[in-house]
Amino acid sequence: MRSHAFALAFAALLAAPAPAAEPAERDLPADVGGELFARYCTACHGVTGTGDGPAAGALVKRPADLTRIAARRGGAFPEAEVAQWIDGRFDVPSHGSREMPIWGRRLAQPIAADTTGEEVARGRIDLLVDYLKAIQVPAEAPTR
Repeated sequence: MRSHAFALAFAALLAAPAPAAEPAERDLPADVGGELFARYCTACHGVTGTGDGPAAGALVKRPADLTRIAARRGGAFPEAEVAQWIDGRFDVPSHGSREMPIWGRRLAQPIAADTTGEEVARGRIDLLVDYLKAIQVPAEAPTR
């Protein structure tokens, strides 16, 4: 599963112009995932992922604060659950009704002749999960 994410990241890196200055340390999957997030998710979840995008006010239910997924789960980031939720093609009964688009269908556009839509969707979803994991904020200390 992660091999597809790295293949997509590598393909995106080859297609992108070289950056002017390379940061000392980069998380390439999270960087590419951030680009996907900016393209597909910021309208609802906002640039910082806190649920304050320009379309958020028009929605019946406020978009989730994606920076606190791990904090809401005692510090653990549930990668598989997050991937399944983004994908949306499979029911997640514990989440109730679905207001979010079914991204598994929309992200499945092949990027090369030898890829399938499923491989591309899985890879892109993995990149988004890597990005969401990278933007988690620590749980706040309990107040006394």
